[in-house]
Amino acid sequence: MPVEIRLDGKVALITGGGRGIGKAIARSFAEAGAHCAIASRKAEALEEAARELAGLPGRILPVPCHVGRPEELEKLADSVQRQLGPVDILINNAATNIQLGPILEGTDAQFAKMMEINVLGPLRLSRLVAPAMVQRRSGSIINIASISGLRPQHHGSFYSMTKAALLMLTRSLAEELGPCGVRVNAIAPGLVQTDFSSYLWQNQVIRDRYLATQMLSQLAAPAQIAPAALFLASDQASFITGHILVVDGGATAH
Repeated sequence: MPVEIRLDGKVALITGGGRGIGKAIARSFAEAGAHCAIASRKAEALEEAARELAGLPGRILPVPCHVGRPEELEKLADSVQRQLGPVDILINNAATNIQLGPILEGTDAQFAKMMEINVLGPLRLSRLVAPAMVQRRSGSIINIASISGLRPQHHGSFYSMTKAALLMLTRSLAEELGPCGVRVNAIAPGLVQTDFSSYLWQNQVIRDRYLATQMLSQLAAPAQIAPAALFLASDQASFITGHILVVDGGATAH
């Protein structure tokens, strides 16, 4: 019989939790009994998500936060601690991609902002919640990366660079925190049908190019990424750390 994954009583903090992959992860965690704080800079999306997910076994707590601002991350971590308890699971999902074009035409300001959100945000939030995990000798950090961190994204080189950095952050944290009982892993999705990636899948030429590289010739839905996070966050993955779980329909297997 299949093993049912449960997260009863666990506290999860999910950035970018108002929509897309983050919301799908929050749904799967709350269905498994975890209490989930969902964070995003768009309060309206958070409130809508909280209403949509109300009634699940786990509580949903919406907390507006801009992950590129250290002071807001501190308030986020403090709010979750006070209202839900110590964070057992951290999902660093929030990201941005504002440089779409040739790499030589990208600006320093674009790169700095993308590093601030895509890399420094996860690092700063990990600094805030990991020490308590270390004290309890238990915890799971999951970074939502991308296959663009494994191979260049055409006209999305800055995004690829930041996601590659996020993958190295994952392995570096895993090395340092593993002896303290804290596991750190990453998920690298392929093209997922979200608002965030709409500029890719709504363009038929780009969409066809992506699908041509996949063994499963369909776009992924956010709900197809969430089970990977649920597994990595659970006791079933208790001996997995420093791992990059690719969920891409076979795109990188070519």
